[in-house]
Amino acid sequence: MLAKPDLPDDRLNSCLHEDYGLRILKLSFLPLGADVNTAVYCAVSEDATSYFVKLRHGDVDRATVLVPQLLSDLGIAQIIAPIATKTGQPWTKVDGFTVVLYPFITGENGFDLHLVDQQWTGLGVALKQMHTTVPPHDLTAQLLRETYSSHWREQVRTFQARVEEEVFDDPVAAQLATLLRANSDTVSELVSRGGQLGETLRGRSLEGVLCHGDIHAGNVLIDEDLALYIVDCDTLSIAPKEHDLMFIGAGIGGVWNSAREQALFYQGYGRTEIDSMAIAYYRYERIVQDIAAYCEQLLLSDEGGDDREQSLHYFASQFLPDGVVEIAFR
Repeated sequence: MLAKPDLPDDRLNSCLHEDYGLRILKLSFLPLGADVNTAVYCAVSEDATSYFVKLRHGDVDRATVLVPQLLSDLGIAQIIAPIATKTGQPWTKVDGFTVVLYPFITGENGFDLHLVDQQWTGLGVALKQMHTTVPPHDLTAQLLRETYSSHWREQVRTFQARVEEEVFDDPVAAQLATLLRANSDTVSELVSRGGQLGETLRGRSLEGVLCHGDIHAGNVLIDEDLALYIVDCDTLSIAPKEHDLMFIGAGIGGVWNSAREQALFYQGYGRTEIDSMAIAYYRYERIVQDIAAYCEQLLLSDEGGDDREQSLHYFASQFLPDGVVEIAFR
């Protein structure tokens, strides 16, 4: 979220004091991320310790907080566990928001800092550990399971029809509508291919494993000591491993698109049989899902401030040469 949420700083400071026992001297909103329902802050306490505060509008999925705690407890150093409240709870609430507190990692994400060889292999090791971890049933029962749903494809078809019929007064919405019309054939092909592959995969029996679900470069942090961390586990699911593996080489954000990087990753991940059809499906599906999300955000509302311009940029960048669409079609 780029625009600061409607929650006074003193209310968040009071929450951190009452529920975590922290006296915050400095609270800084961080304009990061594409999720318009999640805001993040850096909070510095009186002993100069920095904390990462995740503020989500509404409820948080229990498993997306507790599973990372489990993975950290199992020794996966690349996963950051949440900090418990004074009463041992993994999160707290304030004025309709859910607050989750983490240690603050000073560093850069994978978009801003290219991973070195050791970090690529380390990412492979960490993801393999995640894929081979079986959480307790009470947690996995709360995670989404892959069904190859047509939901996002249907949403995109609806938006395609809408931009052919409507005129949008909001300038950002109008620009998105123009881009969607200009790329109509490409978008329709993405939807069609994704649907065909989804039908085929639904009839097969690919093993479902614990997946991060959004393991792109922006969700990998490198700290000052060059240690690698995997963050933002809001999209955990039980799905074929290809759901995660498709990100390696997909080129999201113009990075992670070289054969050498993929080779280094798999040195860490280890030998495994990869279903190329599933990789293709998940790349199509990710693009379709993003298109639907951007259309919903920009066409159905004029709210969002600076987030709107950023989302429009993200939407357009998908269709650039060597972008995610071109890579998915290869």
